[in-house]
Amino acid sequence: MSEFSYLHTMLRVGDLDRSIAFYTGLLGMRELRRTEVPDGKYTLAFVGYGDEASHTVLELTHNWGVSSYDPGTAFGHIALGVPDIYAACEKLRAAGAKIVREPGPVKFGTTVIAFIEDPDGYKIELIER
Repeated sequence: MSEFSYLHTMLRVGDLDRSIAFYTGLLGMRELRRTEVPDGKYTLAFVGYGDEASHTVLELTHNWGVSSYDPGTAFGHIALGVPDIYAACEKLRAAGAKIVREPGPVKFGTTVIAFIEDPDGYKIELIER
């Protein structure tokens, strides 16, 4: 057993309310907590599918006065499992999500995946489980 545990992934977002609406409204996460840090001029919001004690969560960081970021070339994606990827993509598309790779088998494999983008352009891989 490792002494380490995976706690969260942090993304910097340009509009905190828009990002929380995306992750909670479209992807079914819950906002777990929010912390305003006036001295540092930023706000942290943690979202996820369960409490932080037993689940890995997503930290959304909004630096006040910054409205957009370049996602960069080192970050890859967040991955979420779904039972029916085709139905999930249709539901997400109908709700306004941007599908950047339609559902289908991964190249050179059989796993069925799709990709969507969050409002800041971060990639989210959907994997049919």
